[in-house]
Amino acid sequence: MSASFKVSGLKDLEKALDQLSRSAGKGVLRRSLKSAAMPMAALANANAPRGETGDYANSFVYSTKLTKRQAGQHRKMFQSDRAAVEGFVGTADPAGVQQEFGNDRHGPQPALRPAWDQDRTAMLERLSRDLWAELDKSLQRAARKAARG
Repeated sequence: MSASFKVSGLKDLEKALDQLSRSAGKGVLRRSLKSAAMPMAALANANAPRGETGDYANSFVYSTKLTKRQAGQHRKMFQSDRAAVEGFVGTADPAGVQQEFGNDRHGPQPALRPAWDQDRTAMLERLSRDLWAELDKSLQRAARKAARG
């Protein structure tokens, strides 16, 4: 199953980000990505099956970190770009893959895929809105700093 998206305004975004320092630009991207992705993690938690302890149902989080194994696989799939900002929504629960996709003993009980299907358009809209809002705040902050000296 594939999905298509139409993204516009990236040239304007890049021009605006060029007005900031590299670290300030990365901060804008990090904060925007986090605020856009957190509701998807909450939705995945709401979709997750509740066991006896409820641990799995509360295990979906947004993070910029991967486990050692995941980081190795990620490096193989994507070029390392030090200027890139990445964030991940998922579970650290070892049973997460079994729960999401099933195995020979039980069927799949997906939580993250339904959250993505339900929230992807809204997440991209949140990301766009938050990016421009964070960028505007950072540009104003940089202008105030430049005016001070």
